[in-house]
Amino acid sequence: MSHSARDLAASRAHVPHTSMFLRMLVRAAVLRRGRAVSALFAMVVAAAVTTAMLNLYVDVQAKLRREFRNYGANIIVVGKDGASLPPDALAHVDSVLAGRGIAASFGLVVARTSDGQPIVVAGADFERVRQLDRWWSVSNWPSEVPTLRQAQGGLSRAESPREMRHPALVGVRAMAVVAPKNQGFDLSFQGRILHVSPVGTVQTGAAEDSRIYVSLADFVAWTGVQPSTIEVAASGSPEEVAGIMNQLTQAIPVGEVRPVRQIMEGEARVLGKTRATLLAAAALIILTAALCVLSTLMGWVFDRRRDFAIMKALGASGRLLNGFFAAEAAVLGATGALIGFVVGIGIAAWIGRVNFHAPVVPRLSVLPVVLAGSMAVTLLSAILPIALLRRVQPAVILRGE
Repeated sequence: MSHSARDLAASRAHVPHTSMFLRMLVRAAVLRRGRAVSALFAMVVAAAVTTAMLNLYVDVQAKLRREFRNYGANIIVVGKDGASLPPDALAHVDSVLAGRGIAASFGLVVARTSDGQPIVVAGADFERVRQLDRWWSVSNWPSEVPTLRQAQGGLSRAESPREMRHPALVGVRAMAVVAPKNQGFDLSFQGRILHVSPVGTVQTGAAEDSRIYVSLADFVAWTGVQPSTIEVAASGSPEEVAGIMNQLTQAIPVGEVRPVRQIMEGEARVLGKTRATLLAAAALIILTAALCVLSTLMGWVFDRRRDFAIMKALGASGRLLNGFFAAEAAVLGATGALIGFVVGIGIAAWIGRVNFHAPVVPRLSVLPVVLAGSMAVTLLSAILPIALLRRVQPAVILRGE
């Protein structure tokens, strides 16, 4: 053997087995481009649809939860047996929420108008209620100023500080009773008078239309009654909301924590239907892609049975052939997943803009799911072809039988 031939043999002896393995994979894809492209296209379609559906589900789920929070509280904390809550109850609720929602305290009493008619008066923090109950139809929110008269230039000489008008938000039905001409009016509770000036109306189609809302500070100073109800709009999944309710029960033992079932059940129903629809569509597409990949891999085994027979005749073990075929399927799935993920992000953005008129934020957390799912589909599709590969008899195939 010449010196150059010995050098060439020595260099090839040191080539890593992985390099040869990769060259075999590339050669198999190049020589059978038609089948490789068809299988890759099927995986790209499946990965793109799955990415779009999962991205839409995650993004739409977040948007729906924000929309449901606009419909008000999903948790209510009330004093047991109608008692008032502790003064620090709202602070405990804020601590439990830790930025995962908004809460507002309400105090309720039955007062009387100047002509003796009973009417429900509520004390509330207007800024918190404005964030909590965005669905309320309010003409003008009262500002947290000491008095309306002071904001308009001070008191008249004949008017004492006790007669200052306190701004109020009046329900549309209550407005017709206490201030049909939008004039100021008086309320009495246990012999104490509150001079009120309506600055806005509220309409909800519910009990709020018959109430008068004053600031919580004015309410407590006038009635001496502490808030008895805290409405909470907690964000998160149903499991997270349930966890917040358990924490509130422990933090406020004198209070009773109740879910607002209309909100929670409606949210769970809408999210459940959305999840079922998107996942069902993705499952059908994945099943179709799996059948296409299975057909392609079966064709690969049939086309390459002579190659596999030669490899077996040269001493290749069944484990090596199975690993080689599984590696081809895994590479096919990974490549299709990466290309399909990029395409799916674009599809999700287009669907969000056309159908929801809102941007759909790309969710990179979907990529590992799509990648693992695509590889799992191709590997599962390779089970039957691998079983056929084990039956390859080199002597029979090489004789042309």
